Amino acid sequence: MSIKEKIDENKLPEHIAVIMDGNGRWAKGKGKFRIFGHQNGVRSVRDTAEACAELGVKYLTLYAFSTENWNRPKVEVMALMELLVSTIKKETPTLMKNNIKLSTIGNILDLPPKCIDELTSAIEETKNNTRMTLVLALSYSSKWDITEAVKKIALQVKNNTISVDQISDELIAANLSTAGMPNPELMIRTSGEHRISNFLLWELAYSEFYFTDKLWPDFTKDDLYHAIVAFQNRERRFGKTSEQIKGA
Repeated sequence: MSIKEKIDENKLPEHIAVIMDGNGRWAKGKGKFRIFGHQNGVRSVRDTAEACAELGVKYLTLYAFSTENWNRPKVEVMALMELLVSTIKKETPTLMKNNIKLSTIGNILDLPPKCIDELTSAIEETKNNTRMTLVLALSYSSKWDITEAVKKIALQVKNNTISVDQISDELIAANLSTAGMPNPELMIRTSGEHRISNFLLWELAYSEFYFTDKLWPDFTKDDLYHAIVAFQNRERRFGKTSEQIKGA
């Protein structure tokens, strides 16, 4: 039995989030510049999105570029931005063919104008697709997102639109850039690192984490299937006891 055949299609995570880590180390291991790793990581993005759509996963969020990544060497940042533009332009027909909607979270206005234009165009072109939503976290920081949500809520209180007593978990979630999306049930991180690096801090509160030593350019569909099988073999209690879950 293949690893894919072990997946229970009735217990699929609705939303998978991925920290795509290890591109630079992968390139360094081959004696290449870091951008070479990012370029080869595009294949893993394509394969992962295709596999998720085929299985029936409804949301796939990829941590593509954090706000902290702006602190990397300028030449790498510029190369990443150029790669982003070319990849979006090249992959939009594939998104349309596979009925995948493109969306973004993050401080998108910090991106170069050319990137914003390509993103806006692809989002508009794919907006009516219904099979799966591919979310790119670009210039994203969870602390930034939560801070922005607090500002929005504070303004609503200041304008007497809501009272302090009306502030709730649901209200905070509704003011995050992920509003309207289910929280990820499964978060995958490649490259052997065991941290979430300022990614979806609010949304990952009850997610299952899966860490793999694979560097992102080496991440395959089978690696995704292994992560999903591991997820399905876990007991998700949400603060309850095993007995309560089994008796539900």
